[in-house]
Amino acid sequence: MSIDSPTAAVPRPPARTAPAPVMSGAQAVVRSLDLLGVTDVFGLPGGAIMPVYDPLMDDEHVRHILVRHEQGAGHAAEGYAAASGKVGVAIATSGPGATNLVTAIADAYMDSVPLVCITGQVFSTLMGTDAFQEADIVGITMPITKHSFLVKTAEEIPGAIAAAFEIASTGRPGPVLVDITKDAQQAEAPFVWPPKIDLPGYRPVTKAHGKQIQAAAQLLATAQKPVLYVGGGSIRANASAELKVLAEATGAPVVTTLMARGAFPDSHEQHLGMPGMHGTVPAVLALQESDLIVSLGARFDDRVTGKASLFAPNAQVVHVDIDPAEISKIRTADVPIVGDLKEVLVDLDAAFRAADAEHPHDYTEWWTYLNGLREEFPLGYTPTSDGLLSPQYVIQRIGE
Repeated sequence: MSIDSPTAAVPRPPARTAPAPVMSGAQAVVRSLDLLGVTDVFGLPGGAIMPVYDPLMDDEHVRHILVRHEQGAGHAAEGYAAASGKVGVAIATSGPGATNLVTAIADAYMDSVPLVCITGQVFSTLMGTDAFQEADIVGITMPITKHSFLVKTAEEIPGAIAAAFEIASTGRPGPVLVDITKDAQQAEAPFVWPPKIDLPGYRPVTKAHGKQIQAAAQLLATAQKPVLYVGGGSIRANASAELKVLAEATGAPVVTTLMARGAFPDSHEQHLGMPGMHGTVPAVLALQESDLIVSLGARFDDRVTGKASLFAPNAQVVHVDIDPAEISKIRTADVPIVGDLKEVLVDLDAAFRAADAEHPHDYTEWWTYLNGLREEFPLGYTPTSDGLLSPQYVIQRIGE
């Protein structure tokens, strides 16, 4: 063959891929948790979830914290999620074990806590027969979860658990239930990872619309009596640093709801405290007397607003939330902004600085009024004169 003659392409043998390991559905549950980076789960064993406990006890990476009641598992997983920023995981058996999780699931739903609850279910062949400790936990929890999965085959387990973590931790965080029949836990199937996650219609929006950001910035720059009304979304979005930057750029007063405590320093001169029925007088009246409320990850809860129709009657509203269902649900938003609060705050800060450069804001009179309220209604308590300790004093000393 001459050096110039073309050489025929030599076909390469197909790449060899290792066959997917075959394991039981129960092993697939634990292996999925491993691969998702889970290190701690809270649970209470029972008959319908027992197959999962054998591989769970043998696993070196996932620690199981035994509770005395399933509700405790759910609330502990909630606290773990809130403190760590990870998805909390609770495990329970079928029937009464699963229904004992309902209170914690509802709490996680209301407080936007990323939580995955894995429950055992009776054999699929017994479902619908009122079998021992059978309950339709998927139906029961449907109104209080972002989504609920019923898994009847071992092959479905990796995909269901991966999808549950995706749903629980993205968009507005919340609880997801994965209910797995006992025969699915006992059956064997190839373990395929990463599984294909197909969630039609689930497309959380994180980047806000630019025109809405500009409109909000213009309102902030021209308002006379604005308030930054900060809710729990600021914590969930890990947006405390961005919030402080925007607050200091605007110089506007800040109020933080119960769910947002700690998102903005109590010691900051712009912080008026917590609004609502358990809040401070300056925070309550600042909202009520304002001409602009910039709601950041808050939902106009009745504990804050009282009678919604009488709340802040003269205020325009900029409402920022990652969940479009929350916007204008209680108070109509003049400027609705759907997006991840951390990103929105960065964009809003830049837009405000540009708008303020053209029309510098002046909140002097507003702060004169608010500081007067601070002096007239300071936080504090009357010391006891009978030698007994007041509850406020005890809490103060613990804090110190």
